[in-house]
Amino acid sequence: MSKIDILYLSYDGMTDPLGESQVIPYLKELSKRGHVISIISFEKKNRFKIHNDRIKRGLEENSILWSYFFYTKTPPVFSTLYDIIRLRKKAKLICKKNNVDVVHCRSYIASLVGVFLKKKYAVKFLFDMRGFWADERVEGGLWNLKNPLYKLVYQFFKKKEIQFLNMSDSTVSLTVNAVNEIRSWKTIRSSLPITVIPCCVDMELFDRNKINPIIKQNMKIKLGITEDDMVLLYLGSIGTWYLLKEMLLFFKYLCSSYSNAKFLFVTAEQRKVILDQAQAMDISPHMLIIKESSRQDMPYYISMAHAAVFFIKPVYSKKASSPTKQGEIMSMGIPILCNKDIGDTDKIIEENNCGAVVSNFSNDSFDDTIKKIDYLTTLDKNKIVETAKNYFSLQHGVEKYNDIYVSLLKNKHSHK
Repeated sequence: MSKIDILYLSYDGMTDPLGESQVIPYLKELSKRGHVISIISFEKKNRFKIHNDRIKRGLEENSILWSYFFYTKTPPVFSTLYDIIRLRKKAKLICKKNNVDVVHCRSYIASLVGVFLKKKYAVKFLFDMRGFWADERVEGGLWNLKNPLYKLVYQFFKKKEIQFLNMSDSTVSLTVNAVNEIRSWKTIRSSLPITVIPCCVDMELFDRNKINPIIKQNMKIKLGITEDDMVLLYLGSIGTWYLLKEMLLFFKYLCSSYSNAKFLFVTAEQRKVILDQAQAMDISPHMLIIKESSRQDMPYYISMAHAAVFFIKPVYSKKASSPTKQGEIMSMGIPILCNKDIGDTDKIIEENNCGAVVSNFSNDSFDDTIKKIDYLTTLDKNKIVETAKNYFSLQHGVEKYNDIYVSLLKNKHSHK
């Protein structure tokens, strides 16, 4: 197979947690398959300062060329325009210098440049959409449509969304739910090739068989977790979408059935945010453990849990969401408690008996779910791991991207 030259464009940083878990592992594996990969990304200065050397070394070891800019945040909209101009200029230079076959664009900002490169250099354009981005900005409260500027920006990107889909040589969606939604739009060509690749997990790292019991026990002692404790886990950032109040309320219900319950938050979120909300709900801080973790230690923290919870704002744009944490938690054999109507999450959990889905955030729904807790903790962990492998294995994801690249190159050559 001839080498395929890939230009990967991302408005997220490679030193961001997402870049580290949802971009780099795929690209390293694809590079090992002989593809020539160049990345252009936008980095946050504070994270770059801390993680740059490590990320750079990892990419260099895998022969991946990395160019980056520092992300600009102000003034809104205009700073993004400035970033797009810089991205386009750099991408043009790489296209002129290398014989780029495919421009792989992560989300919408990068795709503005991808469409331009397709027209100018006849490269194949892969639209890796990552979700309904413009709707996420509105539903997450980042773009207020009452502001005429944001209304214009939203309308612009909704038009572009259709253009990206119709112009793409291939599209990647995180969920089947989103594909069904897109296929229902009258403005989309019926021949549009869409592949579903959810947020995958490195099952080499998230492997319950690699947990050293002595290290785990020492970590539990430091955290104040005893053998008798019932540990509920929340993993990851809280931010815009995750319903902290509802998750704490669920925990409060759990405590009335399990007096030995503890809520372990593994997050970079400020402790105060969680503790203030807990205090307002009359939850004792002694029952909460809040810890930041490196990526390497995450499997240990997950392995301490009896069950993990995440409740996400159930809005339209979330049809297209695949929570990264789902694959990581299931890879460790831990059952998940979540709400419905988030991507394919509820379907995967219910159809494969890997946890419980709350129908809403009412007291009755919480009571029903808590009655299942004892049963959930007896689920076969290996079966949960197997389900994670079927849906979220990094190797499956890499295989699918590789197939897309190869088919795009075949089409490219057959059109020459």
